[in-house]
Amino acid sequence: MKRFIPLVLALATSAAFADAPAKMQGGMLVGSNGMTLYVFDKDEAGSGKSMCNGKCAENWPPLAAAESDKTSGDFAVIAREDGKKQWAFKGKPLYFWSKDQKPGDTTGEGFNNVWHVAK
Repeated sequence: MKRFIPLVLALATSAAFADAPAKMQGGMLVGSNGMTLYVFDKDEAGSGKSMCNGKCAENWPPLAAAESDKTSGDFAVIAREDGKKQWAFKGKPLYFWSKDQKPGDTTGEGFNNVWHVAK
């Protein structure tokens, strides 16, 4: 019986992880598409708000959340200025960078000294 406990825990952890909007890969958070996620220094952790709207959000697309998505663990759903939903990690809204071309790209790291790979 003891041999099955680690397997059950591994399966439960995998199932919970599969439902997360992002995963840790190579020391950074990536979306389900494998693309790097970023945080913005102008966003205040835990405020429930994004400071990246309009043109900013065109260049830094938010990690979108569905209306039905709910906060879980370190991941929270916040409401954007335009009424859409966005995922946040440890209170910081998450974004993609429009200039990243393929999974693993981190070309947004350090952009204008206010954008950083989410970790």
